[in-house]
Amino acid sequence: MGTHATGGRPAAARTAQVRAGLDALRRIVQGLRMFSNRAERATGLSGAQLFVLQQLAEAPARSLNELAARTRTHQSSVSTVVTRLVSRGLVSRRRAAADNRRLLLQLTPAGRALLAKAPETAQNRIIAALEKLPERRRVAQVHALQNLVEALGMAGAPPTLLLEPPDDNRWKRQRK
Repeated sequence: MGTHATGGRPAAARTAQVRAGLDALRRIVQGLRMFSNRAERATGLSGAQLFVLQQLAEAPARSLNELAARTRTHQSSVSTVVTRLVSRGLVSRRRAAADNRRLLLQLTPAGRALLAKAPETAQNRIIAALEKLPERRRVAQVHALQNLVEALGMAGAPPTLLLEPPDDNRWKRQRK
């Protein structure tokens, strides 16, 4: 009657755990979509673009690498988003006066005005939630997520900003 060779109880427990895991992931994905949709309705920007603007509102960035560190992502991912924001006139990219080799990325007045009506981003909520966890739980959570990514065969996928489309060429290069 549907029992597994090891007995029905362990299989039922495993099924319940898998469902609970899927439900948790579903809630996270739904939340990410909700925050992204809110951002887009309020500002016309993706959640990732809004997150980058918010980081630049805190302080200009002296390089793409610095901004990547502040957004906790790869330089190439943040570069793509910055390029879109510059083309929309929300961020200025100019050479630093003190060192002509360095870039200075900062909000334009239009970028500041847009932020005034912007909602909270999913990225900020996730960062705050992870930072709030006691270190032991945070380490365990990160480890569990990394294990899931590996089990899904996605460890080589480029970690773009949340809900930003990946650079397909970069993904193909990393898979080789």
